[in-house]
Amino acid sequence: MATSFLWRLYYFYQALRGANNSVLTEKHVPGTDLTGKWIVISGSNNGVGFEAAKSFAKWGANLILACREPPVWELHPTAAVQECKDIASAHGHSSTIEWWELDMADTSSVEAFCQRWLDSDRPLDILCNNAGVAIKNKELMTKDGFQLVHQVNFLSHVLLTLRLLPSLARSAEPRIICSTSCVHHLGLLEFDHFNGGPEMKGSDYANNKLYFQIWITELQARFLKHPEYRHITINGVHPGFVASGIWNNSSLADGVAEGIGKFLLNYVAITSQQGSLAITHAATSPGLGPDPAKQNVGAPNGRGGGKYVNRIWEAPSKFYCDDLEVRSRLWTLLDEELHLREKGLLDVLGL
Repeated sequence: MATSFLWRLYYFYQALRGANNSVLTEKHVPGTDLTGKWIVISGSNNGVGFEAAKSFAKWGANLILACREPPVWELHPTAAVQECKDIASAHGHSSTIEWWELDMADTSSVEAFCQRWLDSDRPLDILCNNAGVAIKNKELMTKDGFQLVHQVNFLSHVLLTLRLLPSLARSAEPRIICSTSCVHHLGLLEFDHFNGGPEMKGSDYANNKLYFQIWITELQARFLKHPEYRHITINGVHPGFVASGIWNNSSLADGVAEGIGKFLLNYVAITSQQGSLAITHAATSPGLGPDPAKQNVGAPNGRGGGKYVNRIWEAPSKFYCDDLEVRSRLWTLLDEELHLREKGLLDVLGL
């Protein structure tokens, strides 16, 4: 009980740090020359993903905007591509910027996207696992039989990442940036209800952000044991409490609490551009790059991966991330749901 209370207090501290527009500006994330680099960013026609894509375009990157055919309230990916191209051109770049359809609620779409990328025979320099949904209905299922938040916010990113590892390995200093959340501190380990559903006591959103951060920690540890993938760096980032499209067509809570949530979105939350700085910082900061002592590449001040970053500040992740038994159990459950070993996606890590 005491431990739970202390972690809740810590969550509120982290949340407050993620809801301040004035504490973080573009000068804290000056960017770098990304000319010739290839970046895949999911959920990049809307919110923090789109803002990050615009920054990457400004810095000269080649971009694949990995998005589904969106609902009417979101910018269409074709328009997002054109805006990114205009930004790149205005800064003197002739980058390749394209929309490739990717529906994170459909594993066949994830598989098709990955095969299309692998067939392009390009090294992948940066993968941004950013797409997500915030929907209260725990009974909303995908065609694959998974609870919607569980699949979109977690499972599909696992599948996407593992499928693209051979391409990431071909880059000199590849990075994977995953949009987690400070809400992972409120997540519960409900492995008996891993796929969510009405029996789950906690929040689908918080639980899956916790699972995501645990998986990030474990994946980096596995990279370090495998020479072919040792140079890959993966980190989880909390973009902040952002008033973005993720809250459209969803309910934060019921009754009075919903009113409070809407008030916070209107008057406390940061902008999508502010939130995007967490992604662009993790993608470009030397400090969040590979640790040369462990990964044999990187700048002298690189601290490596497996970390949780609140906006641009490294912070402690929930204690479950350091529990080897929990991390192992999570991978077993992922194998059961996604048939990873059957697909050869655990063998690719030599495990």
